[in-house]
Amino acid sequence: MTTEDLFEPMRKRLVAEVAAQLMVLGAQMGRRVLTERVMEVMQRMPRHAFVPAEVQPLAYMNTPLPIGYGKTISQPFIVWLMTELLELEPTHRVLEIGTGLGYQAAILAELAGEVYSIELIPELSAQASRRLARLGYQGIHLRVGNGRLGWPEHAPFDRIIVTTAPDLIPPALLQQLKPGGKMMIPAGIPDQQQLLLVERAADGKTTTREILAVRFSEMEEDAGPGGTS
Repeated sequence: MTTEDLFEPMRKRLVAEVAAQLMVLGAQMGRRVLTERVMEVMQRMPRHAFVPAEVQPLAYMNTPLPIGYGKTISQPFIVWLMTELLELEPTHRVLEIGTGLGYQAAILAELAGEVYSIELIPELSAQASRRLARLGYQGIHLRVGNGRLGWPEHAPFDRIIVTTAPDLIPPALLQQLKPGGKMMIPAGIPDQQQLLLVERAADGKTTTREILAVRFSEMEEDAGPGGTS
């Protein structure tokens, strides 16, 4: 029996659990937050390939898991929810802040056109690059840097997703969001964070909607080599 055979039933149970949660949340929000396109990607995405070996047996639990350097891979429910609310299209250029070990970037690459992902911790970015390459993802652009600044050379972006929480939405990220674009970002002081859906209208005006209370690691400034995010 292969490793994939061992993980497959666990992944199916996780997908069923998260899908049920999303259906309930969608009913509460009065909008659909569960699509077949995203479900198909989540059903086959090997989360165990994006966590350290010592926590692989827990890869398909609906919980965050440590990935080193004081960081975690996000809870599958949150990953799926943020992905759904972005409403990704194959033509979209997407910016991700907080690569981690590359799980969310891989999901984005399955649903969008171009993916640019920034990670503050060089060691995590290097590991993400190796893991993504091992699975055949060659078109994801990775960069080590301060996520607050975005990636202006490739802006504007149709979609932005942020997986670490600033107190306030960084102005640079708002500026790099294309008119008609959407951003998913957790923000707020510790213990009072909200997951936000930010939408930029064609005239450049932005609206922000609170989705639910969350708890993400805090976004920090670039601390140079060996710093944390």
